[in-house]
Amino acid sequence: MKAISMVASICCALFPAIGSAQSDMHLYTAEHSAARNWNEVLLAAIRVDYARPTVHARNLFHSSVLMYDAWAIFSREADSYLAGDTSVSELCALSNAERDTFRTSEDPEAAASLAISYGMFKLLKQRFEASPGAAISYQRMYNMADALSIDRNFNDADISGGDPASLGIYLANCVIDWGTSDGSNEENDYANSFYSPVNDPLNPAIPGSPGMEEPSRWQPLALDIFVDQAGNFTDTPPFLGAEWGKVRPFALDEEDRQIYVRDGEEYHVYHDPGAPALLSGEGALPAEYQWGHTLVALWSAHLDPSDGVTIDISPSSIGNTAALPDSVEGLRDFYLSLDGGVIEGGHSINPVTGNAYDSNTVLRGDYTRVLAEFWADGPKSETPPGHWFVMLNEFVSDHPDVDKRFEGQGEVLSELEWDIKAYFTLSGAVHDSAVTAWGIKGWYDYVRPISALRYMASLGQSSDPGLPNYHTEGLPLVAGRIELVEASDTLVGDADQHLNKLKLYAWKGPNAITNPDTDTAGVDWILAENWWPYQRPSFVTPPFAGYVSGHSTFSRAAAEVLTRLTGDEYFPGGMAEFTAKKNEFLVFEEGPSADVILQWATYVDASDQTSLSRLWGGIHPPVDDVPGRRIGIEIGIAAFEKSKLFFQGNARPEPEPEPEPTPSPATPPAKSGSGGGGGSLNLETIVSLLLLVFITRMAKGKVSLQRRRHKSSDRLENRTNA
Repeated sequence: MKAISMVASICCALFPAIGSAQSDMHLYTAEHSAARNWNEVLLAAIRVDYARPTVHARNLFHSSVLMYDAWAIFSREADSYLAGDTSVSELCALSNAERDTFRTSEDPEAAASLAISYGMFKLLKQRFEASPGAAISYQRMYNMADALSIDRNFNDADISGGDPASLGIYLANCVIDWGTSDGSNEENDYANSFYSPVNDPLNPAIPGSPGMEEPSRWQPLALDIFVDQAGNFTDTPPFLGAEWGKVRPFALDEEDRQIYVRDGEEYHVYHDPGAPALLSGEGALPAEYQWGHTLVALWSAHLDPSDGVTIDISPSSIGNTAALPDSVEGLRDFYLSLDGGVIEGGHSINPVTGNAYDSNTVLRGDYTRVLAEFWADGPKSETPPGHWFVMLNEFVSDHPDVDKRFEGQGEVLSELEWDIKAYFTLSGAVHDSAVTAWGIKGWYDYVRPISALRYMASLGQSSDPGLPNYHTEGLPLVAGRIELVEASDTLVGDADQHLNKLKLYAWKGPNAITNPDTDTAGVDWILAENWWPYQRPSFVTPPFAGYVSGHSTFSRAAAEVLTRLTGDEYFPGGMAEFTAKKNEFLVFEEGPSADVILQWATYVDASDQTSLSRLWGGIHPPVDDVPGRRIGIEIGIAAFEKSKLFFQGNARPEPEPEPEPTPSPATPPAKSGSGGGGGSLNLETIVSLLLLVFITRMAKGKVSLQRRRHKSSDRLENRTNA
């Protein structure tokens, strides 16, 4: 009954959140560029849509492509991404003459902004027409359109006259049609075509792990009520995006792609990290499987502020993480199993102020709970990829100390150009992160901690054959944290039915909470068969496999992009922070017990904190985390470098002019009586041939010189206009 009461309380808490969203319907800000205004509309639409990280990473990318092309078409230097590429859609056709028409605009930024508004209005309506929050999102779109004075009924895609509004409609049509053939299966609401789980669903309200046949494979959940990360009530969902590796990426290289076959079906895997730690079977690492999932249970003991443990969470103590391990076995030396966290050096000085970072001491139990909730991207969330757009918008672009120079060099960019380039690079990175991480998730199909821990607990303990309930694949014992239930234990049961079962010192779970506004579950001894991650009882764990961590991949890729975009590894001002208010911030239990200020010196520090939050939240073991971070590094760098090629006009090199055909001279007749079988060339013929070669080379040089002068002239004119 307590669990049911808690679900009811959480449901009631969600409706005011949606109601407050309805009162915040006007998102237009005059100081913002058209790109920023429409990005805010998109993020707001994601918050009231189904929580699908893959889908929304794609939405962020596709919308950023539209806005980028609307800007690039007016640029004399940049290459467009989709416009002009009929290989993706005939609706993307754009002739040089049409492009030149737009490049003669007297006010390119105003024209590009108008094209962005018309294009985004149409694209977002199409992408969110079936959203559960469509009514709210559409009203926001209408309000934005009205604030920007665009005609909501305009739908003319004829760009021959150089009309920016028509250009926006043309780009929306191009992107929408492209989306029908990019491998996402959008026409069938992004459903899997063939994936099927091997394990029966787990109902976490029932002790143990019934239905778990293969302990290294993903197990679906069976919940009476499922509320997704955006607060939407749905049936228990299937594996989200099991075949997402087939979606067209941005900067992923085919050389980094492997195609695997299971049950006759193909899985596309980029940046394959190899198999995770398996409990059994070929290539198994049972000790690492047991250690990794057990660590998640051990960290669950840190979720209670009443233990009085305090830590300094300022950049002077947290951040500047040690080098990432490069093997599964190396994870043990990286994570602090009992104390939590990893080896971090911190930062001695804020490079902007020149002063040391002030200490920021909080209760560990408040910090870990806030961390898990802040980075979980829960109710009213933009999902993990959208969260990094919020970080970009609010902690970078809006910061008074930000220097909006691309890579920290050159001239200060206009608001529009800054936002366009930032969104294009960041969206390419998070989209590639989704394609990569979910391709790996679909192929390796790896188990989540709730299933792994409960399964091992059902087998017994694996530490001592001389003790009761021994099994080689069971849970390892840890004094004071993981033990056997003894006869004198309060958990033993009225009929000693739990004698010699495994018990954990961990978060007590949702059954310990009746009213989330006033109750805190705390930490105590519980039966291991009843272990819960630190999540709502209506959510429990994400509806897809764990390996690799999407949060780790998204976040590290985003951090790499922002570091390069700004030309600085540090946030503007040398630090960014977020305040979680006392007894207001947490969702499914009361807390924190005092204000908690999360702080990050660098973008990578914020990314690393994201990764750790998923361990304290009970969502990922270490083996999911580090490979995601490593892959994110590669993805972020590749996405940024490819974006630069488009900005510089080098993404689509101009073909060399075709050489003029050289006529073959007629062979002169052989002179009779010369003695040889072949003729010889006379002086006149030799002179003619040399003259022909000279004229041909001069013609080539003239064409090449004209081409270089034309390119240089365009760039000079572009700089003059800027």
